Amino acid sequence: QVQLVESGGHCVQSGASLRLSCAAPDHTLEFEAITWFRQAPGGEREAISCISGGDGDTYYEDSVKGRFTISRDNANDTVYLQMDSLKPEDTGVYWCAAPHLCGRPYFGSWGQGTQVVVSS
Repeated sequence: QVQLVESGGHCVQSGASLRLSCAAPDHTLEFEAITWFRQAPGGEREAISCISGGDGDTYYEDSVKGRFTISRDNANDTVYLQMDSLKPEDTGVYWCAAPHLCGRPYFGSWGQGTQVVVSS
């Protein structure tokens, strides 16, 4: 199992941007599919974006499509989630995980996540 560390969460106002980072201190991410998950207050954890291993195909859940961009920096073994035009409904805890393939469920352990709060 790939150990990942999330960072970059903050409190911002609606319309602002944030960039979340997902780092792998002891693992190469270039060939790993990495998924960003989000859990809103009172809600369930859901996958919102994924970047596939190798070719780097990207996928987005409808509510973030056009506003969020997932990318990977192979030199630094880090996956980013650039979040623009943030809305209050983007508030939640964000985690990244490596489910082997985009679209697959993830049953491994979770890191601490990073908190995002978007105020109106």
